[in-house]
Amino acid sequence: MTAAAAGEPPAESARAVLRLVRLHLTSRRVPVALAAIVACAVALRVALHWQWNAYGALQLPLILETGCAAAVTVTAASPFGEPERATGRWLPLLRLGTALALTAVAAGVLAVAGIGADLAGGTLDVVRNLAGLTGIGLLCAALLGGALAWTAPTAYLMVAVYALYTQWHGPALTTPWIWPARPSHDLGAALCAGLVFLTGMAAVAVRGARDATTERL
Repeated sequence: MTAAAAGEPPAESARAVLRLVRLHLTSRRVPVALAAIVACAVALRVALHWQWNAYGALQLPLILETGCAAAVTVTAASPFGEPERATGRWLPLLRLGTALALTAVAAGVLAVAGIGADLAGGTLDVVRNLAGLTGIGLLCAALLGGALAWTAPTAYLMVAVYALYTQWHGPALTTPWIWPARPSHDLGAALCAGLVFLTGMAAVAVRGARDATTERL
């Protein structure tokens, strides 16, 4: 039964929803994640004013995209564990909304940082790489816990950097599952990144992070 059906005034119901959202965002340290995302975008903007060779120009955005993905995924961690799951049906929507909103903000600020500069791969590359890296991090949060969610995008970064290296030194790795090494218009790479992103979003929305507090309670 909704609050309105129980006789609660609509204004009170709206305030209760807003308070729930605010508490959820605060408990997930979303303001800190936003600050980290903005810092990555500022670093990208500053770095794009320097001269880079082709290899470095591809590595630089990827490193900062990984930083943004890590910032998004660590917000999946819950400080409350299992008791939070019993608070109502809104929790999956709050998890999903938080992850989606932070990913959209990260994609937006990174794209803005590249306006008027020579951003390798362009906006499509940023969105694809960020989405895939975020999906990997969210899957890690669901499997290992929110506190360790950053480790999966970082490990994938090492694989992607090596794949970029092979484009110049061979033998080149061409699998679409290492999408940062593929051109921005590569459909297979986009599909792989998108699939990982959707799977990670679904996992963290339905189950949440596998935090130690959750498993002990």
